[in-house]
Amino acid sequence: MKVTLKEISKQYKGKYALENVTAELENGVYGLLGANGAGKTTLINIFVGILKSDKGQVMINDVDVRSLGIDFLSHIGYLPQFPQFYKNFKVMDFLRYMCVLKDIPKEQGEKRAKELLDIVNLSDAADKKIGALSGGMRQRVGIAQAMLNDPDILILDEPTAGLDPQERIRFRNLITKFSDNRMVLLATHIVSDIEYIANDVILLKEGQLLKQASPQALMHEIEGKVWSVTVAEETIDKTLDNLKISNMMRDQDGIHLRVIGDEKPDALAVNVRPNLEDVFLYYSSEGEQW
Repeated sequence: MKVTLKEISKQYKGKYALENVTAELENGVYGLLGANGAGKTTLINIFVGILKSDKGQVMINDVDVRSLGIDFLSHIGYLPQFPQFYKNFKVMDFLRYMCVLKDIPKEQGEKRAKELLDIVNLSDAADKKIGALSGGMRQRVGIAQAMLNDPDILILDEPTAGLDPQERIRFRNLITKFSDNRMVLLATHIVSDIEYIANDVILLKEGQLLKQASPQALMHEIEGKVWSVTVAEETIDKTLDNLKISNMMRDQDGIHLRVIGDEKPDALAVNVRPNLEDVFLYYSSEGEQW
């Protein structure tokens, strides 16, 4: 499976939400990373056909999806940013209902729904009402419904927003399970969601594609640009005005700073190994004053 996004553009009131976004995706996990408002949801909505682009094409295996019509949807599993569940539905009844909407035969859908509830560890909740579930459990119901048709492409828009750390880890593990032999596009502004599971990162800023590369390649690009330095308490206000700080910690020796920048911020600063959050901050804040 190959997906090509070719010069995708979308404007609202004369301002670009997306501008000439071009990328190629194959099987694997892709992290669509960007700050809120970067264009992630707009790109996904164009991908799945909710929005029409002003310019550009979405192609599967070099065929424009517009020529595929409704058959295109059979390739897609989708969990939107704000999924709307019928709270009075029981979990299994909701999945049966979704099978009908996806035109999945009854016996096949029943078997698939039970298999997925087992995979997402919700078999014991099959007869519970969705409204009684925790946020993390509802998101697991959401990914189960997205996988009912065994899609070639799984699209998840901010799936861990509002989840506690344990549920986020559980959800990331599920994504890894479901990534075998399919394409997964995970949109997020939470770097840790993709740092350990994404094969490639697609970095958006203000509607433009800044980078597409593996996390390792992106971290290699900014080697020598991440620093560690300790400063005195009385100088911290001035320091914060002049430097890009990704992390700070106080102890008896002073305030330890993790600084992102092309130039050495202090004579005593030493280089440290970059992580993906450093990459995100380096590129997404490029040209901005902190």
